[in-house]
Amino acid sequence: MTFAVLAHSRSETNAGLVAAAESLGYSACLLPPRDALRYLEPGDVALGRLDVREGLDGIESGIPELERLTSAGVRLLNPPGALVAAHDKLLTARVLRLSGVPHPHTWHIAEGMPTEAPELPLVLKPRFGSWGRDVTLCRTQVELDNELDSLRFRGWFREHGVLAQELVPPQGWDLRLIVAGDRIAGAARRHAGPGEWRTNVSLGGYSEPADPPPLARALALSAAAAIGADLVGVDLLPTANGFLVAELNGAVDFRPQYALGHGDVFQGVVAELLRAARDRGALSAVGA
Repeated sequence: MTFAVLAHSRSETNAGLVAAAESLGYSACLLPPRDALRYLEPGDVALGRLDVREGLDGIESGIPELERLTSAGVRLLNPPGALVAAHDKLLTARVLRLSGVPHPHTWHIAEGMPTEAPELPLVLKPRFGSWGRDVTLCRTQVELDNELDSLRFRGWFREHGVLAQELVPPQGWDLRLIVAGDRIAGAARRHAGPGEWRTNVSLGGYSEPADPPPLARALALSAAAAIGADLVGVDLLPTANGFLVAELNGAVDFRPQYALGHGDVFQGVVAELLRAARDRGALSAVGA
């Protein structure tokens, strides 16, 4: 059996997952989805790790290939529906709301499209966003109008509009939990950099090991289950009453310090994914 990570980038996380599978005694590789159709066979396990495009205007190519892998008998983790629900933040908001998972109130703003007046202050963000790019805080109507006027020149805005979310008062930190299978496999507390309200490491923030409380764990598991994801990052914002789910990431990056306890986080994630794949195969056999 081969364990394949399906992605277009040899990121530190993707390389870590492949190395972890090899250390556990499996044949493992990193493949773009198109090549996976040639190399993978029925019974192999493939993990979808398509990310958002660099231009923030959608998801990387490969969704049709993932669908064909399933038809070919490959046990696919992070199927297309889960990746779309994680990366499309408008769909994320709708799915979480219908599932009763707490999430900031979200509006969709697009040219020529009527919308209710957002409540200020609020956060503007691309519908398919990542790395904290083009995420802005608007506290007044003037700031909002000026930002919307500047966004008219962005390709992703012309394609999808922009999302406006209610501002959850920044505390200078948040939690990122890694859900693998149906278990918490890693976690970190992320801190905003000096003078920054966003906690993204790419914007000067930093992360440290964390042992998330039971409420945070339960919330992350509920969010992952709502979109049907097998490996997903769940970002939680602290509030006076607990946490809110800020975002989901179907191609989440994580590092060794995300380990819970003294284990290897990559080995732990792969072990949980293979368990989920075996369980799924057993259920399919019973259904047949």
